[in-house]
Amino acid sequence: MTTARRRLYLMRHAQVRYFEGVHPHDVLLTEEGRRQAEAAAAALAHVRFDRVVTSGLTRTEDTARLVAPTFDPEPSPELREIESGDLRGVAPEVVQEMMATAFRGVVPLDTQFLGGETVGQLLDRVLPAVDELLADETWDVLLLVLHGGVNRAILSRALTGERAFLGGFEQSPGCINVLDVDVDGNWIVRAVNETPYDAAHARASRATTMEQLWDEYLASRDRRG
Repeated sequence: MTTARRRLYLMRHAQVRYFEGVHPHDVLLTEEGRRQAEAAAAALAHVRFDRVVTSGLTRTEDTARLVAPTFDPEPSPELREIESGDLRGVAPEVVQEMMATAFRGVVPLDTQFLGGETVGQLLDRVLPAVDELLADETWDVLLLVLHGGVNRAILSRALTGERAFLGGFEQSPGCINVLDVDVDGNWIVRAVNETPYDAAHARASRATTMEQLWDEYLASRDRRG
């Protein structure tokens, strides 16, 4: 007997640059990011979405509009990325350590992300928002365009069924995760970190997204002198 399940396509927004003189909430997709989103759109061209939900931040909205151009994305602010602290005045070696360990192993819930929001606080707002989406029985296929930390929170719930945060899920820009969920809230994880623009990750750096963020941070400091 086949169990009825609904499907979620869970994406991370496409590439942006975080240290370009604007608030992280306002960063825009790069040209490469637009190409990544267009590749995802081609991969999902035959999927019929019932709803398209983003965090409401510009980078998720712009990615969603490229992937599903016939939809007006629905913002869900509770699904915004985990908030960092103010890194101005923090010693570079301290910033490097925070970035290197932010998403490593099973992350304790009291861990602050770059001196800001804790992982527990992230889960406190993300998991109820996901439960609210699941409570809506009107959709069968849902596209969620969110963020690396938020996606880890959702994937961790899907795999463990618990309030946990598994940091080892790499979430490349513009990646697609595929999850199914049944009426009892049991999850099946079918695909993680699929990148249509580089299907075998052959061209991808072996650095994590946080290591790449550290490189961007250093470059921005050098530009400021």
